[in-house]
Amino acid sequence: MNLEQAPPPQPTPVPTLHTARLVIRPLRESDVPAIQRNFQDYETVRFLAAAVPWPYPQDGASTWFKNIVQPGQGTANWSWAICHKETPDQLIGVLELFREGRPSHRGFWLDRRFWGNGYMHEAVEVVNDYAFDVLGYERLMLDNAVGNTRSSRIKEKTGARFIEIAEAKFVDPSVTKIERWELTKEAWHKVRGRAASE
Repeated sequence: MNLEQAPPPQPTPVPTLHTARLVIRPLRESDVPAIQRNFQDYETVRFLAAAVPWPYPQDGASTWFKNIVQPGQGTANWSWAICHKETPDQLIGVLELFREGRPSHRGFWLDRRFWGNGYMHEAVEVVNDYAFDVLGYERLMLDNAVGNTRSSRIKEKTGARFIEIAEAKFVDPSVTKIERWELTKEAWHKVRGRAASE
């Protein structure tokens, strides 16, 4: 099964996923204000692709949700809000899978107030399970800006293989290089197997 054929073409409802500390639920329109607030924080968005405008416009989050998330949800993309279990209506980050690689198949960001707690790693684990075991991906192509060490560490810990550094543009114009990674279903299952036996 190749990359383009990995997820089924018919709509696949975006499920709510759970971890020890998090609820990872489908994005909804009520999340737009929290997204808008976070995207006005330069440190949160500086390593995102240059397609994200800066300064971020006042209607940026609502336009993105209505034009990108809603039309493709469950077919072209699977977009989740990351929330604490105690406050499942309060978004602290977003994690997405894309049917077609851009070339990356996954993207994420987290409210800066919650960095350094392992939340994104926790969320990535269950989304990887969903991608490989439910949607049928054979591999995920992943990337991050050179210098975004938090993102690259998540890839390393979850079994991704570094491929190359290439040219790219980001919100922060001083960042001009991107790391490309590959995570196969086989490598992910090995990581999951080790974690289960520890």
